Amino acid sequence: MNCERERKNLERCNCTYPGCSRKGNCCECIAYHKAMDQLPACYFPEDEEKTYDRSIENFIKIYQERGTIR
Repeated sequence: MNCERERKNLERCNCTYPGCSRKGNCCECIAYHKAMDQLPACYFPEDEEKTYDRSIENFIKIYQERGTIR
C-alpha cells in the first residue's frame, strides 16, 4: 500500500528498527502493532524506543516511572 504522506511522516518517525517496511506509513504501522498488542515507536521516548519493547505494559511502566502516568 502506498502512502502519499510517507515522505512527510518520515520526518517525524522515530522508529530505529532496521529494515522496517512500515516506516513512514502510519496506517500500516499502527495496524501492525495493534495486531501484536503493541504501540508504535512514536509513543515511546527515543531512549526507550531503541529497546524495541513496544508492549503496552512497557509503555505504562516508562511513563509511571517518569511521573507522567499515575
